[in-house]
Amino acid sequence: MNSTQNQNSFYGLGIAPGLLEVLDKLKFKVPTPIQHKAIPIAIEGKDIIGIAQTGTGKTLAFGIPMIQQLAQKRGRGLVLVPTRELAIQVNEALAKFAPILKMRTAVLIGGESMHLQIQSLRNDPRIIIATPGRLIDHIGQHTLRLDDVVILVLDEADRMLDMGFAPQIERILRLIPRERQTMLFSATMPASIVKIASAYMQLPVRTEIAPTGTAAELVSQELFIVSRDLKGRLLGELLKQYSGSVLLFIRTKIGARKVTRVLRTMGHSVAEIHADRTLSQRKEALSGFKSGKYRILAATDIAARGIDVKGIELVINYDLPDDPENYVHRIGRTGRAGLKGRSISLATPDQGDDVRNIEKIIRTSIPLSRHPGVPAESFSSAHKAPARAHKSYRPQRQNFSRFHRR
Repeated sequence: MNSTQNQNSFYGLGIAPGLLEVLDKLKFKVPTPIQHKAIPIAIEGKDIIGIAQTGTGKTLAFGIPMIQQLAQKRGRGLVLVPTRELAIQVNEALAKFAPILKMRTAVLIGGESMHLQIQSLRNDPRIIIATPGRLIDHIGQHTLRLDDVVILVLDEADRMLDMGFAPQIERILRLIPRERQTMLFSATMPASIVKIASAYMQLPVRTEIAPTGTAAELVSQELFIVSRDLKGRLLGELLKQYSGSVLLFIRTKIGARKVTRVLRTMGHSVAEIHADRTLSQRKEALSGFKSGKYRILAATDIAARGIDVKGIELVINYDLPDDPENYVHRIGRTGRAGLKGRSISLATPDQGDDVRNIEKIIRTSIPLSRHPGVPAESFSSAHKAPARAHKSYRPQRQNFSRFHRR
């Protein structure tokens, strides 16, 4: 097989035959760029920093090498993730491969029974997937030790630090043997990540698939400026234009509840996912969204990272994110793994600075739109962004007239 063929398949990356068979059965034919770059490095046992947008296949980029390495040595693998949902998703992905090599996994997350998790740990899992807080709980109760961890993965590392997990992560890192392989995956590379890499990693190989902050290339973006009291009306009009699945981001959990109620009165099938929902409610909302039971998932930023739902047609930012970098993670929920997607953001007239900060992150301006059924606004003079030209933009299946900043 020549090198060109190798670049378009998982063969030639050093993956064991049994794992290649699973990939073939799952119809994974072509590795994503991060998988193609990271898997050979990780299989060699080297420390790695993988920088890639969300939705690019990072789970298999670390999961396959971890499973293959553990088949050759004693000890465990530990995967740290920021959210419960991501922990469950990572476990689902690894569970397709681990049984081939007779490996068990355990998931340690808040909101679920400590007793059941302790029973799971007694089954001697080779791979543990955990959120930092619950892992610290188990360490404190002496139900788990980390002195046999030989492979550590920090998944969505920047998000974990954003959520305030730095003290827990540093404590965990001090409890794990220094002689280990560490794989760190992140969508961005802030100074806090560099600090961890220099203190706790051994000559890591850095692989960067897209520049930090780059928005998904296949996601078309547009922006509406609307008065606050007409946002609900505009949302209703936009939802009439699309028939596919919609991930709707709202800034607060109170707002998510309110918008969910309004959408239900409009006759939409909608579920909500935020910190006030129990783990079982969040699981039901996510599975219902995946299955099509719910067309719309109203979410706070807890769902912006790491939730693997294929085929989302549209992401709507009903509220702009507090952190402009979260814009990239939000719109990365659509246009995943080479598919085209669409994102729409609603901004109020006083949010010109917020939009400008987002555009600095994504290094481009977001095309402006107006809807014929809702009065258009403009940014107030104190918040106007500097004039700039950008590409004209034609939406599919829509009759929106467009205007550009002047």
